[in-house]
Amino acid sequence: MAILVLGGAGYIGSHTVYALCEEGRDVVVVDNLETGYAAAVHPKARFYKGDISDKKFINGVFQKEKICSVIHFAAYSLVGESVTQPLKYYENNLCKTRDFLECMVENGVDKIVFSSTAATYGEPEQMPIMESDRTKPTNPYGETKLAMEKMFHWVAQAHGIRYVSLRYFNACGAHDSGKIGEAHSPESHLVPLILQVPNGQREYISIYGNDYPTPDGTCIRDYIHVTDLAIAHILAVDYLENGGKSDIFNLGNGIGFSVKEVVETARKATGHPIPAKEVERRPGDPAQLIASSKKAMDILGWNPTHDSLEEIISSAWKWHKNHPNGFLK
Repeated sequence: MAILVLGGAGYIGSHTVYALCEEGRDVVVVDNLETGYAAAVHPKARFYKGDISDKKFINGVFQKEKICSVIHFAAYSLVGESVTQPLKYYENNLCKTRDFLECMVENGVDKIVFSSTAATYGEPEQMPIMESDRTKPTNPYGETKLAMEKMFHWVAQAHGIRYVSLRYFNACGAHDSGKIGEAHSPESHLVPLILQVPNGQREYISIYGNDYPTPDGTCIRDYIHVTDLAIAHILAVDYLENGGKSDIFNLGNGIGFSVKEVVETARKATGHPIPAKEVERRPGDPAQLIASSKKAMDILGWNPTHDSLEEIISSAWKWHKNHPNGFLK
């Protein structure tokens, strides 16, 4: 029986496919390549190009392949874009997932692991953030992911599907082989943006705001290596395969680093001075986001092993230095 990975040509999806293939699992990938890259798909995985809302296509995949479980990464994830184009995010993230779930129900596939986000919490009321904390997203991206979680809940009640929702924090880093890494266009994540400076693609990194209520005045985030995230998805599949009930888990290191600390660590990892400019705050940036991942550790047996910020950034630099244009020639 195979594991179907939706969005398996994207950043976190491709790392999860690599981890699955390295464990000898049977893997099928579906991706429309709108933001993913065929070159990022592990050669041992069977790849189908198409959209998760194309029911004829998805039913064809289910009929050709014996699928036991699904891992779902096929969603848009740019916060700023979601604010200016909310309907695009509701259509892609929510409506297309609804179409895919109808195919799952029709084909008797009853287990799905879902890539969610810390953006479901919005402005946190306490640190570290617990799964039981209030969910009040501050942007359409977080709102659509929360709506997807609720849709899984009700579909599970009606049709017996079991799901795991993984709310993760700041994904970063790259595969230790250097073969795959982060490649977004446009890029919006802090670590790859910083690394564009030593790569000669920008003159400096902008630091948005220096007056937050944090030790150095800049935002604090919980950075988690993409390979640790990939392993968590595999553990979640195994949990469901072994009869685990539907649940939600945070994924983070439980340690916060400020923007200035990340820039300084990147300077050490790259040997480049990386000039930085302090500019105005961006609207909607919380001062701190740090996860409690105790539940994932206790129930899934997850234990992040690439938790050093220097290791995370060094792995990202290994990828970006050798692939300044990502997967594009």
